[in-house]
Amino acid sequence: IFLLSTEIIEIVNLDFSLLQDLKHLFFLKLKDEMETFVEVLWLCTFTLSVAVCAVLLLPISILSNEVLLTFPQSYYMQWLNGSLIHGLWNLVFLFSNLSLVFLMPFAYFFTESEGFAGSRKGVMARVYEAVVLLLLLALLVLGIVWVASALLHDNIARKSLYDLWEYYLPYLYSGISLFGVLLLLLCTPLGLSRMFSVTGSLLVKPRLLEDVEDTLSCTTFEEDSLSRKINCGSTSCWVKLNMEALKKEYQAVQSKRVALEMRRKASPWQRNLGYPLAMLVLLALTVMCVLMVCFNVLELLLDETAMPRGMEDPHLGMASFSMFGSLGAAVQVVLILYLMVSSVVGFYSSPLFTGLLPRAQDTNLTQIIANCVSLLILSSALPVFSRTLGITRFDLLGDFGRYNWLGNFYIVFLYNMLFAGLTSASLIKTVTWAVQRELIRAFGLHRLPLTVSRSTVPFRLLLASGLSKIQ
Repeated sequence: IFLLSTEIIEIVNLDFSLLQDLKHLFFLKLKDEMETFVEVLWLCTFTLSVAVCAVLLLPISILSNEVLLTFPQSYYMQWLNGSLIHGLWNLVFLFSNLSLVFLMPFAYFFTESEGFAGSRKGVMARVYEAVVLLLLLALLVLGIVWVASALLHDNIARKSLYDLWEYYLPYLYSGISLFGVLLLLLCTPLGLSRMFSVTGSLLVKPRLLEDVEDTLSCTTFEEDSLSRKINCGSTSCWVKLNMEALKKEYQAVQSKRVALEMRRKASPWQRNLGYPLAMLVLLALTVMCVLMVCFNVLELLLDETAMPRGMEDPHLGMASFSMFGSLGAAVQVVLILYLMVSSVVGFYSSPLFTGLLPRAQDTNLTQIIANCVSLLILSSALPVFSRTLGITRFDLLGDFGRYNWLGNFYIVFLYNMLFAGLTSASLIKTVTWAVQRELIRAFGLHRLPLTVSRSTVPFRLLLASGLSKIQ
């Protein structure tokens, strides 16, 4: 018994030491993960800050010019000059390309790396592996771009071997900007059409277009039914229920009921004036964008100065960038910000990028990095996008005006035509479908069974239903 008890004590001491070692390793691993998380979040925060600066770059430049026109001799406005604006454009260009080419790839490699084989585990080992992978990726990308430039422009490819900064990197920046502008071309028309439905979901619709009481009653019954299934699910022997799916559905229905109760408590002014006014403002902004693009197309055909170009020495305070003065400049700023919001909405609404949409407490670091890169690409291409479409006459400053494709008339003209055509088609489809859907809902025809075709409903029945609904 004594020998057996001695062996048991030794085994317990050994297990206790193993537990201590496992606990120590666990806390070291947790510390490394937390340090990785913090470092990557710092890089993502810096990237998003650069994206915000790129969005505000063109509106601040337009407003600065109007301020200098309004107060030309003011002593307090002497700091606001062309050199300051030009320096801001160069800094945003530098940091945006630095984030796209180096910081965000490094953040991704840093999250995925674990250190080289045989090296001591830790943060520095992950840093070394991420740096090596980043250098290999940079060499691969530079080689691909050099081959592309050699196929298109043989002389520039030869010079780029001797002068990397002057010929090689601008070609790479031009390709990145062209990709961003094409992404804006695809996302912005979709976002302009989606803005109506997104805004309509945030506002309270008039009683003619939506019966809140009926929807709230149906949601309450559905919530009670799901609650009864969850409470009786464990004792049910007839149907095997998926409790996790039921709980998620119950939470979604509960949040929908709370939102409907808040909408029911809305004031008549908010219900009857807010929704139509918001829809009219969105429609006016969208139509104004299309008209300005169509006018820019005519100018491209008649005047060579309508082509986007770079401006080395900005002379602010000399003349307004709009023919309507300060009011036109304010409209330009509103349209630029509206196009940016629409492009973000269209980006997350497109089927290709729906999986990148951030979710509360369910977004990993890879998705955060992908969202930061996407927003930076969209925002850094916004000045070139606005100038190419003729939304503003403020010429591009610094390296933004050195892109190779800006001087090609056919690319700029085709880009304007595609934007006007896609936006007009999306707007017409959205407005017609929205009017048809709301009329069907207002007349109560959405309650018809699926076997009855709504197109075969007699006009007298439709008119009688509509008159009774209005009454």
